[in-house]
Amino acid sequence: MAESMKGLKRSHRCTEVNSAMVGKEVTVMGWVQKSRNKGGIIFVDLRDRSGILQIIFEEANCGAESFAKAEKLRAEFVVAITGKVAKRGGAVNENLKTGDIEIIADDIRILSEADTPPFPIEENSKTKEELRLKYRYLDLRRPDLQKNLILRSQVSTLTRAFMAEEGFIEIETPTLCKSTPEGARDYLVPSRVHPGSFYALPQSPQIYKQLLMCSGYDRYFQIARCYRDEDLRADRQPEFTQMDMELSFVDVDDVIDVNERLLAKLFKETIGVDVQLPIQRMTYKEAMERFGSDKPDLRFGIELHDVTDVVKDSEFVVFKNAIEAGGSVRGINAEGLGAMPRKKIDALVDFAKGYGAKGLAYIAIAEDGTYKSSFAKFMKEDELENMINRLEGKPGDLLLFAADKTKLVYDVLGALRLEIANQLGLLDKNEYRFVWITEFPLLEWNEDMGRYQAMHHPFTMPMEEDIQYIDSDPGRVRAKAYDIVLNGNEIGGGSVRIHQNDIQEKMFAALGFTMEQAYEQFGFLLNAFKYGVPPHAGLAYGLDRLVMLMAKEDSIRDVIAFPKVKDASCLMSEAPNIVDDKQLEELGIGIIETEASEA
Repeated sequence: MAESMKGLKRSHRCTEVNSAMVGKEVTVMGWVQKSRNKGGIIFVDLRDRSGILQIIFEEANCGAESFAKAEKLRAEFVVAITGKVAKRGGAVNENLKTGDIEIIADDIRILSEADTPPFPIEENSKTKEELRLKYRYLDLRRPDLQKNLILRSQVSTLTRAFMAEEGFIEIETPTLCKSTPEGARDYLVPSRVHPGSFYALPQSPQIYKQLLMCSGYDRYFQIARCYRDEDLRADRQPEFTQMDMELSFVDVDDVIDVNERLLAKLFKETIGVDVQLPIQRMTYKEAMERFGSDKPDLRFGIELHDVTDVVKDSEFVVFKNAIEAGGSVRGINAEGLGAMPRKKIDALVDFAKGYGAKGLAYIAIAEDGTYKSSFAKFMKEDELENMINRLEGKPGDLLLFAADKTKLVYDVLGALRLEIANQLGLLDKNEYRFVWITEFPLLEWNEDMGRYQAMHHPFTMPMEEDIQYIDSDPGRVRAKAYDIVLNGNEIGGGSVRIHQNDIQEKMFAALGFTMEQAYEQFGFLLNAFKYGVPPHAGLAYGLDRLVMLMAKEDSIRDVIAFPKVKDASCLMSEAPNIVDDKQLEELGIGIIETEASEA
C-alpha cells in the first residue's frame, strides 16, 4: 500500500551524493532499477533522472519493519529512503558516478507500487520502437532518453542566454494564423465563431518576424512550435521546434557571425566540442558539383567528377542520349572497392534506381591494373583511360557513373556516396563537420505547376548583381540565402529579405503571382512595408535535428518527449481520433464517407 511523503523531504538526487558525504544522513527518492535479496542483506539500485545509487538494507540497521518493506520491492516501485552514506563495501563500480559509495538504509517508504513493465527500463533498449512509443511514459524513464532531453533543455537555456546577451528580444508569435498555401501543406483549424473559415497552424513564424522588424524591434528571437502536414521521415515530424531569429540593418556576414558564435558556445558548453571558427563556406553550385547535394557531408571524400567532356563523342547510347538531352555524365570513385562482388555492385545499382537512375555504369580496377567494365565494349580505349584518370582511379578502386538530367545525376551520386561511406564505416558520429552553403538559386522550376517557385520563400532577396536577370532569365538568379549544414544534415537556414517594393513585385511576377493575388495572401505584410521597413535578415534552426546530431542519435524521435510515427499518429495517446458529433455540429463540419478509389 502506497505511503505518503508527510514530514519527509528529499535532500539529494541520487548522483548528488558523493564520497565527501561519507557518514552523513541523506534522503533520496526515485524508482527501483533492480533489487537483489542475498539473505539477510538486500541490495537495491535506486534510479532518478541523475543516475543510479546503491542502497543496502540490513535488518540490524533499518529494523524489521523497513527490512520487510525492502523484501517486497520490485522494479519500478517508487520509494523514499533515508540512510547514511558509506564507502562501498564491495568492489568499486567504475561505470557508475556513485560507484565508490552506497547508502546504508535506516528507513524506507514505498510511495507507489508498480506492475511489471512491458519491457525493461534500460539503456540501449532492444525492445521494438512501436511498443516503446505505446508506453512512452515508461520509455522516457530510460537513462539515455533522459540524457537526450536534458541536453535539449541545456541547448534551449544556453541559446536564450546567448541571444539575450546579443541584444535579442524574445517575442511569441501566433499559432493560429492565416493559411498561405505557397509552401508545404498547412494544418487547418476550423473556427466556431466564423463558420466556414479556418485558421492555419504556422509552418514558421516567417511573416510575423518580418513584421516585428517593421515594428522596430531590431533583433527578435523565439523558440517556436511549427507544423507541416507532410510525410514523415526519421528527421521530420508533423510538429517541430525552431530556434528562430531575425535581425535589422544587417547583411549575410552579420547573420553568419552571430550564429557561428552561438554554435561554438552550444557545442562547447554542452558536449565539450570545439567548433573551429570561421566555419567553411561553399556556394550551392560548388556543393552540387562536388558532392551532389546542397547539404554535403564533409566527413569523407568520394567527390563527384564531371566526365561529360570526356565522353561527349562516345557511341555508348546511355551517355550519348543523356548529353544530347542537355544532361551530363558524372562519376565517383569508391576507393578500395574494386574487388566488390558483382552481386554487391548490382545492389548499388538497385540503390541508385531508388533515386530515379535507370542504371549505373562501372569500371572495377583490379590490383594488377586491369579492369572490367559494364560498358567497355561501347567505348574507345582512350575514352576509358580518360574517364579513369578524371576520377583518379588506381588499382583496387571501383568507379561508378550516372548519366541523365544533371539534377537527377546529382541526386543519385549524392545518395550513392553516402551509401558507400556508410558501408566503409566513414561516418564517424564523434566528428562534427560544419559548412555554410550560400548563393542558392532564388527560384526553381516546378514541372507540375508549370511555373517557378521560390526555393526558400517569396521574400528572399536576390543577389544584387543578379537582379537584372529576374525578368529575362529567372533561373539564373542567385539568392542571398544561406544554410548551415552539419554532417550532411541541414540544421538551419535563412536569408536576407526583400525590403524594396520594386524587387518584391518582380519576385511575385517571376512566381506567376499578380499583385492582387500577392495581396490576397500576404497583404498585411506588404501593407506594413509601405510604412518604412529596414533591411533585415534571419535564420531558423531545427532544434530537434540539431540536438539529434549533438546526442549522436539516428532519429529525432529520440530527442522529442512525445513523438509521432510515420503516419503522423501518436501510439500512446491514439491521436488523431474521432470527436463528438456535437463538436462537429458546433463547427458546422460534416464528415462525408468516400469509397476508396479502385486501383
